[in-house]
Amino acid sequence: MTGALAQQAPRPAAADAAEPQGPAYKIGTIEVKFVGVANVSEQVVRANMSLREQTDLDETLIDRDIRSLYRTGLFEFIEVKREQLPGNIVNLVVEVTPKFRVLAIKFEGNSVYKERRLKKEIKTTPNGALDERQVKEDSEKLYEFYQKAGYNQAQVNYTIDRNRSTGFGTVIFKVREGAKVKISDIRFVGNDHVKARRLRKEMETSKWHPFSWLTGGGRFKDDEFDEDLNKLRDYYREQGYLDVEIAEDKVTFDYPTPSKLVITIRVNEGRQYHVGEITFTGNKIHPSRLLGLVVRQRKGTLFVPSKLDKDVENLEDFYGRSGHLDTRVRLNRKPNLQTGEIDIEYAITESEKFQVESINIEGNSKTKSIVILRELVLGPGDVFDSVRMKISKIRLENTRFFEDVNVTHESTNIPGRRNLRVAVHEARTGNLTFGAGFSSLEKAVIFAEVTQSNFDLFNRKSFFQGDGQKFRLRLQLGSQSSEIVLAFEEPWLFERELAFGFQLARTTSDYQSAYYEEIRTFGQLYLRKRLFGLVEGTATYSYEIVDIANVDPSAPAIIRSLEGNTTISKIGFSLLRDTRDKIINTTRGNRMELITELAGGPFGGDTDYYRLEFRGAQFYPVFEFQEQVLGLLARTGVVNNYGRSNEVPFFDQYFLGGPQTLRGFEYREVGPKNNVGEPIGGKTYGFVSAEYSFDIVKPIRFAIFYDGGFVNRDAYDFSPADWNDNFGFGLRLFVAGAPLSLDFGIPLTGDRYNKKGSQFNFNFGTRF
Repeated sequence: MTGALAQQAPRPAAADAAEPQGPAYKIGTIEVKFVGVANVSEQVVRANMSLREQTDLDETLIDRDIRSLYRTGLFEFIEVKREQLPGNIVNLVVEVTPKFRVLAIKFEGNSVYKERRLKKEIKTTPNGALDERQVKEDSEKLYEFYQKAGYNQAQVNYTIDRNRSTGFGTVIFKVREGAKVKISDIRFVGNDHVKARRLRKEMETSKWHPFSWLTGGGRFKDDEFDEDLNKLRDYYREQGYLDVEIAEDKVTFDYPTPSKLVITIRVNEGRQYHVGEITFTGNKIHPSRLLGLVVRQRKGTLFVPSKLDKDVENLEDFYGRSGHLDTRVRLNRKPNLQTGEIDIEYAITESEKFQVESINIEGNSKTKSIVILRELVLGPGDVFDSVRMKISKIRLENTRFFEDVNVTHESTNIPGRRNLRVAVHEARTGNLTFGAGFSSLEKAVIFAEVTQSNFDLFNRKSFFQGDGQKFRLRLQLGSQSSEIVLAFEEPWLFERELAFGFQLARTTSDYQSAYYEEIRTFGQLYLRKRLFGLVEGTATYSYEIVDIANVDPSAPAIIRSLEGNTTISKIGFSLLRDTRDKIINTTRGNRMELITELAGGPFGGDTDYYRLEFRGAQFYPVFEFQEQVLGLLARTGVVNNYGRSNEVPFFDQYFLGGPQTLRGFEYREVGPKNNVGEPIGGKTYGFVSAEYSFDIVKPIRFAIFYDGGFVNRDAYDFSPADWNDNFGFGLRLFVAGAPLSLDFGIPLTGDRYNKKGSQFNFNFGTRF
C-alpha cells in the first residue's frame, strides 16, 4: 500500500533524537489482520493492546503493544504496518501470525501408567499454544519420570500432527516403557589400590535393598550416574592419582534378567603422586621459614589438591591476620622428572596493611543494627584482620536471624583504610506450629507453640521483632499430661555477652504413679555466661509449687504425707562444656555438665535439700562406612536434706527406668520401693549407657545398646549392689522433622517388682 511502514522493534534512541520534530500524527483506524488460520479471536488481540483510534500516534505504545502480544505466547510473528493519509492521519494494520494451538494430547505405548498420571508431568495443555520446545521438554520430563520409577530402558519420543486448515495440532507422546529394573550390583575393574566398597560409598547410585522404596535408591538415573563418575574421579585425585581415567563409554550395563541391572565401571588409576620441594617466592614481609610452618603439606606427603588449596587459603589468612588484605597466593605445580614428584611453588603478591575505617550495615529491615554490631569481632580503628572478619560472618550466621550473610571489605579514599561492609538478607525467625504426637510415656498429646528467636519485647510496631531476644509459648494437652510454658531470654544483658531469662510453667502429669496426680507450677530466673574456652556457667533461682493431688486412699504413707502443696525455693549453678558436632545423631565430641542446687535455708520454702549431679557423654566415630558411632553416657548424683528438713520430698529424689534411662524397665521402676512395690525414690544414683549405631540408609539408623544403673535410698551410697541393667536394639529416624527413637529393651538384672519382661519404647527428642 502507498506510504506503508512496518515496525517490529523499537528504533535506537539516538536515531529518534536525530529526527526533526514534525507535526503530531493521529491514529485513524486500527485493523487486525491474521496471517494464516485465525485460531485466536480479534478480541484477544485488541485486549492486549493499549493503542486506540483517534489518539496521538505514540511509537513507545506501538513497541509496548508488540511486546505485550508476544508475551501471550499465542503468536509466531507480529508486525505493525502504517498507511499515512492527508491531515496527519495514520491508519494501522496489526498483522499477526498465530501459533498452532493444541487440539489434544495423546500417549501411545504406555501400559504401566495411565494418561491421567502422565499428564501431571507435562506442561503442554489442550487449547494452549503449541510450543515445540515445551513439547520436547515434556518428553524429557516423562523420560526422567520413568527413570526414577525404575524403568531405565524407557524411551519417550513425540510427534506433532498439525492441521494447517484449522490451526490446531495433536501432540502424540510415544512411550516404550521396557522392564522395571533394580540395580543388583555395581562392580569395578582396574581399582587395584582402592576397594570397591570405598568407591561405592562416593556414589549416589546404589544397589537395591529393602529400604530403597523409602530412600529412592536402587534405580538408575542418567544425571545422577554422570555426577557419580565425576565424584569417583575427584576421590581418586584426592588420593594422589592425578591421571585417573574413568571413561563413560567404557562403562557397561548388563542385564542378567530383564529386571536386574549390573553396572561395571572400568578404572585406569594411573600413578600416585607425592609432594616434592616446596618453595615461596615474592615474600618480603614474612620469611620463607615462617611461611613453611603455616602450610600443612610436607615433602613426601600425598599430593592432595584440596589440602594444597587449603594451604593457599591458610597463607592468605596468615597475611590477613595482620591486615594485609589484598595479599594473594598462586599455587604453581612443577612436575619433577628426576624424582617423579610434583614440586610446589607458592607465588605471593603482598599488599599494604589496612585498618578498619567504619562499618556499613545493609539489608536489616527489622533487625536492629546493634544486634549485628555486637556479633562482630572487628571495630573501627582495629587492624583489618581477615580471619576475624570470617569469624564475624560465622557468628552472624549462627544467630539464624539471616538467610544470607556477606561480610566483605570496601575501598575508601583514605590510604591504609577499608570499610567493613555487612550485607544481610533476613530470615523468618518466628514460627507458629500445631501438632500431635504419641509416646510410650505420655501417650497421645496435641500441642500448639509460638516461638520467636529475634524477639523485641518493646517494639510493637515491628510485631515484636528485631532485638535478638528469645520468646517461646507452648500449650500441650494429652491423655496423661498437660503443659503450658512461657519462656523469654535476653542474650545480651546491658549489651554484654551475658544472657538473662525467665521461664514460667505449669505441668500436670498422671503417669508418675497410679496413686496420685502431680501438678507443678514453676518459675525460674537465670543468668548464663561463657566463662572460659567452651565452658559456660548458668546461675538460676527457681520457685516451685508441687501439688500432689487426687491421692488414692490406699497410697503408701510417704505419698499421703505430702498430699497437697509443697513449695520449693532454690538456687542453682551449673557448668557445661559441649563439643558435639551435631545435637542429633552425634558422631564425635563430648558433653559434660555439673549441676548444683540448694533449696530452702535462707531462700525459704517448705523443704531444705541440696543436689550435686554430673552428666557426661562421649561419642567416638568407629568406621566411616555407614557412619558407625559408639556413644558412652555416664551420670551420677546425690540429693540430701539438711537443717530443718527430715527428708527430701520423694518427687525430687532419683528414679531410673523408661525411654530416657534404663529402656528395659518401665518408667521409674528402678530404685527403692516400699513393701507393695511402689517406687519411693532414692538419694544417690549412678547410670551408664553404651550405644553402637550405624546408618541403615539415611536418615534411618540402627542401634544396639546396653543400659545399667542403680538408685540407693541413702545419700552418698554408691554401692552397686542393687544394679539393674538391660540390653536391646532400636531405630533412629525423623518424623515430621523431629527425631524419633524406637527401642526394644530386654532386662538382664532386676528385682522381683520391676523385671516384668521386655519393654518397647518410642519417644520423640534426644536423651539430653
